Amino acid sequence: MLLRNFFITVVLTSTLAASSLYSAEKHLWKPVEFAIVRFNDDAPASWNIYHGEKRGVLLVRLWKRYMLVDVKEQEVYEVDPTKVKLQGANVEWSPADISDQPVETSDWKIRDVGPMERVRFRFGKDGSYLDIQIPLLRNREPAY
Repeated sequence: MLLRNFFITVVLTSTLAASSLYSAEKHLWKPVEFAIVRFNDDAPASWNIYHGEKRGVLLVRLWKRYMLVDVKEQEVYEVDPTKVKLQGANVEWSPADISDQPVETSDWKIRDVGPMERVRFRFGKDGSYLDIQIPLLRNREPAY
């Protein structure tokens, strides 16, 4: 009986440890083809948008800054650029590495603009605008 309880405890502990390791596991983020980014109505010199497995969650690189943009929840999180690893056109990063608090944003507007979905928001109350345009498929789903 004591041996059986010990075995169950070991199995449960290893299962919990494996699940916590999985949440900290790095994921491969692929670039969103044909996306458009505008910062205060101008095209930034250096940018990229990456998508993971979950729709509506984007990893945006703007110059040397990375942000996790959750379109459905209308939240933006800072990402430590030292934790993002380039792998060719893709990047490797773990969602467990986001900051605890989202960045203050306002004026969220999500619109269907023909073959694109346009997501626009402002940093803070009077800050800069970020405008992201994601290509849509014929069935109106994002093309990633």
